[in-house]
Amino acid sequence: MTTRSTQRIAMALAAGAVLVAGLSACVPLVVGGAAAVGVGMVATDRRSSGAQVDDQGIELRGGARIREIANDNMYVTITSFNRQVLLTGSVGTEADRVKVEEVVRRVDNVRSVVNELTVGPPASFQDRSNDTFISGKVKASLLDAKDVFANSFKVVTERGTVYMMGIATRRETDRATDIARGVSGVTKVVRVVEIVSEQDLANIQSQPQQQPSQGGATQGGTGGTGGASSSRVPLPPMEPLPSTPSGGATTSPVR
Repeated sequence: MTTRSTQRIAMALAAGAVLVAGLSACVPLVVGGAAAVGVGMVATDRRSSGAQVDDQGIELRGGARIREIANDNMYVTITSFNRQVLLTGSVGTEADRVKVEEVVRRVDNVRSVVNELTVGPPASFQDRSNDTFISGKVKASLLDAKDVFANSFKVVTERGTVYMMGIATRRETDRATDIARGVSGVTKVVRVVEIVSEQDLANIQSQPQQQPSQGGATQGGTGGTGGASSSRVPLPPMEPLPSTPSGGATTSPVR
């Protein structure tokens, strides 16, 4: 069985697990990355192993902090990629929207937060099921493409809007956007992608994956408060992402 086929099966199983979880209960918070790791994906991830571990920790710690302030009108999905956090879902008031972002920004190692939370009623069960289906179709379409590296992107869907996170070149990002826009049910594509040059990408791919350290906490990186990191993984020097009027997200409507 080829690696591509294995990855398709892994992602289909992950999507099915998310859908089954949605059938069992309506939870107020979804952590974005835990079920998204397929066979061979860690080894081909463009993030360092330290960033991958940090992203899991950010999602878990961020989720715990959101639960502390949660109310019946909060339905939040937190997704971290290369220490950049995407917040999707809905809250009851603008004050809640701001509060969620504030607590997540204070989580260790968070470089930036893209707040896409909407104020209003939560998505229906049918909407969430449809979003899971759309994410699966987008991921499968990326895997089928011969000219884009599917593992460069993490896909999150909220009410038909597809959010693409990742580390990719401009060509890869534009191509992946076109692919996502061609999937039925997608109403808009929002790119939360760190654009790198072809040379930067070659440098990333030539670097061996670092193994997680078993030592104590180390300092490095920039957390939400700008203090020392509590991660047990050595972190490379990393500055906050540049701010933009759109908060780091680029919208590509479906035409």
